[in-house]
Amino acid sequence: MTIRLTAKIAAVALLAAGPAFAQDAGHCTYIQQNMFAGPFKVCETPIDAAQCAELGKTDENKDAVHAAGACPTEGLVGTCDKGATKLLYMDGDASGLEIGCGFQGGTWVAP
Repeated sequence: MTIRLTAKIAAVALLAAGPAFAQDAGHCTYIQQNMFAGPFKVCETPIDAAQCAELGKTDENKDAVHAAGACPTEGLVGTCDKGATKLLYMDGDASGLEIGCGFQGGTWVAP
């Protein structure tokens, strides 16, 4: 009885998570810029292709490109952990980026 119940719970959990597996999650590299800061080379993950396209149109951002897998880490200055996503900065001043990360509701993580 316990095994059947456990199997049913696992099946329901898998079905509920199904759409998340179907998404084209990967990463998005783009140039982040707004009236307060930038331009910075960044990579955000996990992001699907539609979210990446939207990021490329937000503020003065540009050159958004979606790809599968994790963000590249070569030249990493630091990461703004925003909970659901992580924003990796590939250039810029770490102390200023850390302050900006706080304004985004994130936690700064040094490389």
